[in-house]
Amino acid sequence: MLLTSLIVIPLLGAAAALAMPSERLRPWLLPPVAFIHLALVLAVIAAPAVSTGAAMLELDGLGRLVLLVVSLLFAVSSLYAVGYFHNHPDWTNRTFVTCLLIFLSAMTVAAAARHLGLLWVAVEATTVASAPMIYFNHNRYSIEATWKYLLFCSVGIALAMLGILFLAYAGLHGGATEQSLQLDFLLQQAPLLSKPWLRVAFVFLLVGFGTKMGLAPLHTWKPDAYGEAPGLAGALMSGGLTSVAFLAVLRVVQIVKGAGEAELANQCLLGLGLTSLFIAAVFVIRQRDIKRMLAYSSVEHMGILAIGVAVGGLATYGALFHVMNNALAKGSLFMSAGNIHRYFGSKKMCETQGAINVLPWSASLFLIGFLAVTGSPPFGAFLSEFTILRGIFGSGHNVLGLAFIAFLTVIFIGMSHTVVTVALGPPLEQAPSAEPQVGEGFLTVLGPLVLLGLVLLLGFYLPEPLRRLLTEAAALLEVQT
Repeated sequence: MLLTSLIVIPLLGAAAALAMPSERLRPWLLPPVAFIHLALVLAVIAAPAVSTGAAMLELDGLGRLVLLVVSLLFAVSSLYAVGYFHNHPDWTNRTFVTCLLIFLSAMTVAAAARHLGLLWVAVEATTVASAPMIYFNHNRYSIEATWKYLLFCSVGIALAMLGILFLAYAGLHGGATEQSLQLDFLLQQAPLLSKPWLRVAFVFLLVGFGTKMGLAPLHTWKPDAYGEAPGLAGALMSGGLTSVAFLAVLRVVQIVKGAGEAELANQCLLGLGLTSLFIAAVFVIRQRDIKRMLAYSSVEHMGILAIGVAVGGLATYGALFHVMNNALAKGSLFMSAGNIHRYFGSKKMCETQGAINVLPWSASLFLIGFLAVTGSPPFGAFLSEFTILRGIFGSGHNVLGLAFIAFLTVIFIGMSHTVVTVALGPPLEQAPSAEPQVGEGFLTVLGPLVLLGLVLLLGFYLPEPLRRLLTEAAALLEVQT
């Protein structure tokens, strides 16, 4: 009942937003729906897990973790959204608010899906719901970014569909007496799957869902989409959408490991992870666009997650902890970057420098958020990245560990040049935008401040329920055959 409510309530909110005539009042629908959703998620997590083994929708440890991240990020973002649209009461927000709530419902379904067909539909629904948010500014850059996002993600999801078909054929060719794409059934029958067809299926599924996740070299839609989307949409896509796509990849990894093909999964994830770190390190250096810089930072962190899961053991635990830290820190960064973008009318470093002189809160949060997302102590991302490093060196992958540190160092140095210039550089004599400048508001500052506070808290204290949830989720990826 609770799980059904988690899916239906955002859809009812979306219907109300579509019907509501007032542009001024419509954004106020978001916080009630978001916080009701968060309260129900906390209730689901607190309740003991009951598995039927044949359900289409059910939450295990991985699903609960991702759903908690998505719901928490959306709840804080809903407050930011109210402040965002309050500054522009003349903007049409019907499509944007409606799509936000549908987006939440689709991510909820993806987190709870126990059937690969339903998971595929939910992931595709997130693409459809988020595309209008990228096009919100209605200019030639945003429409180009939207079409690129739709094209790449649709091709990726089509490849994932082929992967699902190959996986079904692996069961048929392997001699299984029954056929189903239900996850529990596949995990139970994994040793019987045809190994050649399973390997082909894994490659297609990894490429398909990896495109949505933004692993390099499948990431090419990210800089344009994140660069042109409003900061609010960028926060939800970089923190929520990528977490859902990562969960889809983990579902496939569970099946492959259950079939005794862990080496294949680990090598592929490790290769994509290292490629992502390399691409991020190259393109983040001297990056002049602050939102594109954050997009490449997202590519970096998807690589970190892939490497953590590939190494296994303690590194997997660190990767799952990093899902939450990255989502919260990246959400704060995109919101504060959005404030800077709106005031200056530009995302370029040379046109937004010295932001602290006119936007003291947003510029400070942008600077502190950079420290948080790059794994600086005492933030939670430092602990999660350090845990991954402990797992890497503890498992004897010393060269990998040194490469990991080297890439993170280059990315930190590359981002620092842009961030410090924007936040603390010499102020501009005149803002380049001809439009009226929009200053900081209470809610547009509160959102990123709360998210940074949570990341800081996780650096000092990990609540016991969250620790148990992370342990439970990590154990699901250590499938014994």
